[in-house]
Amino acid sequence: MSDSKRPLTDHVTKASQPDFSRLGWVVAVIGTALAVLFLVLWYNALTRQHELEAMAGKVDEANARLNAALAENQKDKDQLDALQKQIADLQQEKADAAQMAKGLEQEMRSDLESKDVTISKLQGKLTINILDRVMFNSGEAELQPAGASVMRKIAALLAAHPNLKIHVVGHTDNVPIRPEARSRFASNWELSVARALSAVHFLTEKAGVDPRRVGAVGYGENRPVADNATAEGRAKNRRIAIIILPDEVAAADTAPAAQSLQPAPLPPPPALPPEVTAPASPPN
Repeated sequence: MSDSKRPLTDHVTKASQPDFSRLGWVVAVIGTALAVLFLVLWYNALTRQHELEAMAGKVDEANARLNAALAENQKDKDQLDALQKQIADLQQEKADAAQMAKGLEQEMRSDLESKDVTISKLQGKLTINILDRVMFNSGEAELQPAGASVMRKIAALLAAHPNLKIHVVGHTDNVPIRPEARSRFASNWELSVARALSAVHFLTEKAGVDPRRVGAVGYGENRPVADNATAEGRAKNRRIAIIILPDEVAAADTAPAAQSLQPAPLPPPPALPPEVTAPASPPN
């Protein structure tokens, strides 16, 4: 039988043969899709890598800042600890100084206080007021034996407290210098300064007090503590004040004219240096 005479089998045979043109198109589409997918995945991976690298850089930068902050915080903590220790040390020193001052005050009250020697404490300053009748004869600046005894006791008590400063302050009443003494003391100012210097010389030359600790000043009649209108008041005003104070208080003391004195022979009144004598006008 010829081919033309087998129409049914011809149709089946043609249908079973593959259509290579359509298959190639499908393959091309799939290949293109895979290529696009690969490109997309590659681009995403590359972008992600860049993002990860940028993130890693930011993490490193953040870690560096964190470490710097931790180091600075530790430095601040160390400084704070040092300051707290310094404050604690200062508070302990203050407490020790207060205890020492209290002990010194008690010792002085026990050994010195009498009707002629009074002791007071104000604003960190311990003051020993000694009436002139214990220290000097009327109108004179030469230290008497009773006054020397008081000065020795004060020096002995202060020997255990080498950091304390000593201001010796001379005061008088308002009675003018008698005529026969004016060749030595032109006024009560000169007399008060000469008496303060006499006490200072005794403390430094006879009682062993370091002269760098001592200063002297005279106020004459200008800082009375009692009424000069009465004999009793004038007696209270004629006095030597021994002011004992620590360094920090000494720097801001209310007696700014006080000067440290080296041991030297007591000069005659006209030769007293200007920085030791009282100012030309009364202080306020």
